[in-house]
Amino acid sequence: MSDVAPAPGSAGTTPERVTLTDSTAAMLRQLRALHGDLMFHQSGGCCDGSSPMCYPLGDFLTGDADVHLGDLVVEPGEAADGRAEPDRFVVPVWMSRNQFEYWSHTHLTIDVVPGRGAGFSLEAPEGVRFIIRSRLFTDAEWEQLDRTATP
Repeated sequence: MSDVAPAPGSAGTTPERVTLTDSTAAMLRQLRALHGDLMFHQSGGCCDGSSPMCYPLGDFLTGDADVHLGDLVVEPGEAADGRAEPDRFVVPVWMSRNQFEYWSHTHLTIDVVPGRGAGFSLEAPEGVRFIIRSRLFTDAEWEQLDRTATP
């Protein structure tokens, strides 16, 4: 993982729709220690409603109006208390179907920056907020995605 959006996928692999930065992975390890398993939901609202929101897994109910973009894999690292995390874990990422119609052609990277967002996202009390960084899929990535099932 790095703090920049990944390079286009290699030939023969399906590009990921969503990834995370090292900073995001560190924050997710901290939040998981406090709240248990986690999930993200990206709505199509305005203001902070358009920021990725992190919840305890299952606290935000998803349904037919949502698309599962993928899963963020968080590798072991140092937890907030300084102990090494013993295992990797997965954080599912969802987006409202209406929002996905606009963003389907973009690769998303969830990042974390200083500042306090509003809303119910778990990172708010930590003095940081999650944001989305995006880039258009390359033509080659888009073709690979077209051959796969839409999430």
